[in-house]
Amino acid sequence: MRIMKKTLIVVVLLIISLTGYVQIANRNHPEMSFRQKMLKTVYPMLMWMTRKAGANSTVLKHEPMLPPESFFNLQDTAIDGTLFSFSACKGKKTLLVNTASDCGYTRQYEELQRIHEQYGVNIIGFPANDFKQQEKSDNASIAEFCKRNYGVSFPLMQKSQVVSGEQQNRVFQWLTQAGKNGWNTKNPSWNFSKYVVDEEGRLVAYFDPSVAPDSEEVLGVLGVKK
Repeated sequence: MRIMKKTLIVVVLLIISLTGYVQIANRNHPEMSFRQKMLKTVYPMLMWMTRKAGANSTVLKHEPMLPPESFFNLQDTAIDGTLFSFSACKGKKTLLVNTASDCGYTRQYEELQRIHEQYGVNIIGFPANDFKQQEKSDNASIAEFCKRNYGVSFPLMQKSQVVSGEQQNRVFQWLTQAGKNGWNTKNPSWNFSKYVVDEEGRLVAYFDPSVAPDSEEVLGVLGVKK
């Protein structure tokens, strides 16, 4: 009984300490929910554990090939309601990422913004609620969350479905159907899956969520170095 009591006290103290640390570490983000603060704080541990276990770490690469359907003919609606044409991506490699605000990988917004600023990487985010309902907010709230907490300045599209189905976003139809992109059928495995399209509109790589946006693996395909 005494051992159980001591163990309980230790657990309670650890919880109190962790809660205090999470609040202090995120004191500049008072508008974040505690869940969001917690996930942001433990993100480095999540990345280490998933890579160690080989989870969410799939990498697919393919020699550039002309797709049956042009990537540059695609259009989507940006999060502010304006029309976004992917012809704007011509001549530059583009990283396309499905995102969510309440995910263990949400801190990748920070890494995505950093490589966008430092290396001029063309990044486009696609908020989606497809995995465990981790993006329940509306478009305006998502845009505010990303800007206020991660300084996101790269384009975000309106929230949509990114996995296969009748309502799948047209861009993700192109990314996940070999009859459109030429070779790939891999759907996002979770939030913050990443697809790379090259300067000529050819899909060249896919990276699972546990492969960080600023990793050498991703940056190498994007043609930049740390």
